[in-house]
Amino acid sequence: MANLVYKRVSTDQQSTARQNLVLDEAGIEDLVVFEEDGGTSSRLHPLQRPKFRALLDYARPGDTVHISEMFRLVRGTGHILDVLDVLHRERLALRIHDGAFSAMDLTARHPRTGELLSTVKFMVQTLAAAGELQRDLQRELTYDGLRAAEAKGSKGGRRPAVAAAKTDDVRTAYLEGRSIAALARDHGVSRGAIRTAVADLLPDHTANEDDAPAPEVPVTLDMPGKIADFLRTTELEPAERAALDQGVAVRRGQGYTLRVTAVPAVHLQLLARCQPLDGGHGVPAVPAQRKARREYEHRVSTLTP
Repeated sequence: MANLVYKRVSTDQQSTARQNLVLDEAGIEDLVVFEEDGGTSSRLHPLQRPKFRALLDYARPGDTVHISEMFRLVRGTGHILDVLDVLHRERLALRIHDGAFSAMDLTARHPRTGELLSTVKFMVQTLAAAGELQRDLQRELTYDGLRAAEAKGSKGGRRPAVAAAKTDDVRTAYLEGRSIAALARDHGVSRGAIRTAVADLLPDHTANEDDAPAPEVPVTLDMPGKIADFLRTTELEPAERAALDQGVAVRRGQGYTLRVTAVPAVHLQLLARCQPLDGGHGVPAVPAQRKARREYEHRVSTLTP
């Protein structure tokens, strides 16, 4: 029986150091590691992530999947239940080594019906909802803190990755033929930071501001409530999360729509996040959600020529 270790980080600026520590302390023997690319993995349903799909393809009945904590694998409640269903079907065990889920047997099934135990389902949904609440509160506190800082004259956001004192050195070295990759290694920053420092020196840069594309104008679209509910459990970029949080709910019979105002690019990104609702790759499709996604897709399509 194989021990399959799954690792994931939300962005390429993070590392798996903490996960490695937790998993090393667990003393897992003869492990096979599957680690997602940090730049893309958090945007997909777990069953659509490349490395987790590779893990499932590699796995055999009786194998155990190991993760440091539940939210390395899933975010929303629906995702947790989807993954547990697949693990049960493939006869795989799940071992979580840290966090609230570490003391639970999430694969426990009723001996006669074979369904997930109601107590397990209740605990999974409760703990997942608590995790979502915690993340929402953190976002609210961050937003309030930024507003308070702005009121005092401070400017939020990340500091430039290339220190101002070194920018001239970077630009001079680039003009002398030093590559972007080499400069990134020399200064211990990302290639994107170097490109930002030498942006006006790049071959495809034009100094003619009249040729620059006009800024996008925000557009208001009605998003079906089922889409909004799904997106709230999905990890989003800051601009996408802000557009969703600032949306205005409009009641429609027993449901609602969310009136979202954002530039077309953000609307397109939000639509892309909803792709899992169409099903596929082992993810069950809910007809009502699929219909809502296609309705939203039709509205977003009016923004593009």
